[in-house]
Amino acid sequence: MTQNIKWTALPSHRSWLSQQAENLFNFFEPHSINEVGGFNELADDGSPIAIKARQPRIRQIHTTTRMVHCFAIAKLMGRPGAQRFIDHGMDYIWNAHRDADDGGYMWGVSESGPVNDTKQAYGHAFVLLAASSAKVAGHPDADRMLGDVSNIIHERFWEKQHGVSAEQFKRDWSTLDHYRGQNSNMHLTESLMAAFEATNDNTYLEMAVSIAERIINNNARAMGWRLPEHFHADWTVDQEYNGDPMFRPYGSTPGHWLEWARLLLQLWELTSRKHTWMAEAAKGLFHQSCIDGWDKTKGGFYYTLKWDGTPSVPDRYWWPCAEGIGAAAFLNDKFDDPTYEDWYRCIWDFTASHLIDRKQGGWFPQLDQSLKASNDPFFGKPDLYHALQACMIPLLPSTGSITRGLRSA
Repeated sequence: MTQNIKWTALPSHRSWLSQQAENLFNFFEPHSINEVGGFNELADDGSPIAIKARQPRIRQIHTTTRMVHCFAIAKLMGRPGAQRFIDHGMDYIWNAHRDADDGGYMWGVSESGPVNDTKQAYGHAFVLLAASSAKVAGHPDADRMLGDVSNIIHERFWEKQHGVSAEQFKRDWSTLDHYRGQNSNMHLTESLMAAFEATNDNTYLEMAVSIAERIINNNARAMGWRLPEHFHADWTVDQEYNGDPMFRPYGSTPGHWLEWARLLLQLWELTSRKHTWMAEAAKGLFHQSCIDGWDKTKGGFYYTLKWDGTPSVPDRYWWPCAEGIGAAAFLNDKFDDPTYEDWYRCIWDFTASHLIDRKQGGWFPQLDQSLKASNDPFFGKPDLYHALQACMIPLLPSTGSITRGLRSA
C-alpha cells in the first residue's frame, strides 16, 4: 500500500521513538553496572542474571564496548548520569580486557582474570567503536584507546593482500584457526566509519571501502545479494561451515543483509557518493532480505536461511528487525519509493506487537515459530545496542552515524 506521509515526519511518531529510547535506558540503567568491574547481563525483569556458586561472572568484550557506545549516545542526548557508564566501561576495557603484556583486547574476562583470552576481530571492532563514540562524547581516555586499538587492527588483523580483516588469534598472536568471517568485517566497517567521523582520518574510510568492495560488491553481488557469511583463509566462500549458533551459524543471515544496506548508504555518503554501486547494493540487499527472510504469514525475519533462500533457523530474533528499521529509514530518506515507507511501518508494527516487552521492559531477544518468547542461544535481555539504534536512527540525518548526528545537532 502506498504511503503518502512518512512516519518519521510526524512529531507524534518522533515522540514515540524518543520515548522508546527512554524506556530502554530506564530498563538498563538500574542494574547494568557491576561495581567490581564491567557490566552485568540482565534477566527478563532487568535484574542481574544469577550465576551458580563459585562460577566467575564473565564479561564479554562486545557487551562492555557496546554499553560504552550506547551511553556515549545517551550523553550526547543530554541524559544525566550517562558519564558514569562511559567512565566505568572505558576503565574496564583498558584495565581488564586489554592485554598489557602481548597487546590487544581479550574476549572474556572476570574478577579473577581472563576466561577467554583469544583476540578476536569482532571484539576489536567494538573497541574501536567504543573509543570513537567516547571521543565524540569528549571522554579524556578516548584518544589513548583509539590509537592503541587502531594500531592493533593495522598490525595484527589487517590482511593487506585481501583488503579485509583476519578473524582471531591466540593470546600470544599465534594462529588459532583459518576461519575468516564477514560478521566481524561488517562491524569493523561500522567502527571504521565511526573512527573516521571522530578523527577525520581518511585511512579509516579507505579500509571501510576495501572491506565493502570484497564482502558486498564481489561476494554478495555474485550470489544474488544473498550474503555469504563464512570463508576459508584465502577468502573463498565456505558454504558448508556450521559454527557457533550465535556468531557463526550455518547458511546466511538476512539480518546482516539489512545491516549492510544501512552501512553501505552511510559509506556512500561519507565518500561523497563516489561509489555508485553502494546504493545499488543497499537496495539489492534490502529487497532480497525482505523476499527471502520475512515470514509472509506471521511476520518477522527468520534468523538464518539455507542457500536456496528457505529458512534454516526459523526463530525470529530482535536484532534483524532493529537493523531492518534502520535500513528502511535510510532508504526511505534517500529514494523516492513508497516501498521503503511500507517496510518501515511493517517492521515497526511487528516489533511493537511482539518484541517490545511492555510488562517488564526491554525487548525480547528471540521468538519461536509461534511468536512466543524463547531462550537459547539468548537469555534474559542481553542487548541495548540494537534496540536503541533502531529508535535513534530514524530521528537523525541519514548521512552518518548516530553520534555524528547528535554532535551536529
